[in-house]
Order: sequence, then structure tokens, then C-alpha cells
Amino acid sequence: MADLTTKYLGLTLKNPIIIGSSGLTDSVEMIKKIEESGAAAVVLKSIFEEEILLEADITLDAAVKDGFTAEAFDYYDYKIKNDNLSKYISLIKEVKAAVSIPVIASINCTSSHEWPYFAKKITEAGPDALELNIFSLPTKLNKTASENEKVYYDIVEKLKKNISIPISLKISYYSSNLGAQILKLSESGISGLVLFNRSFSPDFDIDNFTVTTSNVLSKVDELSISLRWVAIMSGRVKCDIAASTGVHDAEGLIKQILAGADTVQIVSVLYEKGVGYVRTMLEELQKWMEKHDFKNLDDFRGKMSQSKSDDPALYERVQFMKYFRGK
Repeated sequence: MADLTTKYLGLTLKNPIIIGSSGLTDSVEMIKKIEESGAAAVVLKSIFEEEILLEADITLDAAVKDGFTAEAFDYYDYKIKNDNLSKYISLIKEVKAAVSIPVIASINCTSSHEWPYFAKKITEAGPDALELNIFSLPTKLNKTASENEKVYYDIVEKLKKNISIPISLKISYYSSNLGAQILKLSESGISGLVLFNRSFSPDFDIDNFTVTTSNVLSKVDELSISLRWVAIMSGRVKCDIAASTGVHDAEGLIKQILAGADTVQIVSVLYEKGVGYVRTMLEELQKWMEKHDFKNLDDFRGKMSQSKSDDPALYERVQFMKYFRGK
């Protein structure tokens, strides 16, 4: 059988499939099933900065109406944040005790304010690595591109001073200078980059005039965005690359490794087909490798990256010139 082991964030994984942060990774029982399915590692459901701050705002607003003192404000602010943190720390400890695969904690953050402290407390619970899901839609019209990007570097700089376990960044492709930003982030001392996170997308109910949720789960055709950028950045970054979004079968998994990914995160396909589908993907990966006489992942990893292409311009083309011109 072909060897599926790979390295990611300094960890040796038995295969390249990681289950991404989601509702599938927020309980010990489900994570035990994920391990049984053959997945190599799991990213715990994120603890959300935005959610904690919203909860604090709602509680403090109520406190204002009741005439609370400044000391009471401080108490409630501290209690809300630490209650959420304590629950997350308990989850990490319980999961680590229940499974043998690497467990990656996850923080969804939008600022560098208090997260160094939270991250330090989280890492003391014993996760194997920490994934920072950083995303802020660049909608503030008075902010420059440099100011938007500075959030990433500020968070990394502060966290590197507070924790010693490997850090990966899960980022968005919303950037005016994405290639340069990815390269600069890879040189910041992090161990890995996850390309890319997937944001909430609004839709409209045209009869009730309300904003609804659109496309909660990814689709196969979303693979192309991360595939392009994994292929472009492979061999050029100073850290590991995990591909994310749009991988729904073994073919998508194989494509991302051909592009140069060290690992691949999946979620949506497991909601559709169940966590047992991980084993199917691994079996199909094995068969494909045997068909092409690949003994291990490094035999074909990055084989189709831009840096190894005879026509690197193909990865940067954005117009359908040939397609619409006819055969």
C-alpha cells in the first residue's frame, strides 16, 4: 500500500485529511467517530471573539438599565469571557483524553486586543496546535488595504510572544495584494496557512424582505479558488499549506496535493455523506496512487504547482479568451 503520511505544523499525520472547524467538531462523541473514520487530525469548533463580545454587549446593556456600577461592568465583562473560555478549555481536555489523533484548537478573531491572553489559556489545556481563523470583510470605506492587513500581523506578533505551540492562520482571499500578503504571513513565524476560510454569505427573502443565509455548505465548484492559490504559492511560502473549501471527493483531495498542499481540510461533504466518507476518500486516494505508481505523497505533491509548470501563465489567466473564441 502507498504511504499516506504527511507533515503539518510539525506534526506527523497518518494521511492528509483534516476535519475542519465546524459543528462536527464540537463534541467528544463526534470527534471519536471522526477518528474512527480515518481522519488524521481535527480542528475543534472555533471559539468566536464576535460571539463573546456580542454576548457581553447584550448583558452590559441590560446592566446599564439596572444602574450597575463600573465595578459591576468589569465583573460581568470578565465573567462572560472567562465562562466561554472555561467551556472551551474543558472541551480541549476531554477530546485530548478521548482520541489519539492531533487536536488543533481554533480561535475566530478579528482583533489583537485580548486574544493573546485567551490563546495562552487555551494552549495550557494541551492542544497540539492552534488555528487562527482571521477574517474581516473589507467593507469599512475609510480603511486602507494596509490597515486591513495589519490586523493579521498584529495578532500573529502578539500571539508568538505568548504561546509556543505551532500556529496556523486560516485566511480569506479578499485582498488587493493576495500573493504578497500570503508570502509575508508565511515569513511571520507561523507554521502553516489554511487557504481559505469561507464566510457567511447573505441572501434575500424577496417576499418577507429579510436577510437570510445563503449556501451554508460549500460546493464542488468552489474548489477552483483555493486550487489556484495553493498552486501559485506552493514552493514559495515559508510554512506549510492546508487547502480548504470545495473538496468533496478524492478527486478534489488529489488535485490539492498535486497543487502542493500538505494537508486538506474537509467539512461540507461530511454533512452531506456522513463522517464515514473519509474512509472512502482515503481508499480512492490509495487506488489512484497505485494506478500511477506513486509510493508516497511527496512523489506527486506540487507536481502541478505553478513553479513546476511549463506554462505558469495559465495559473494567472482570468479571462475566458480561448473558451469563448471557439474550438
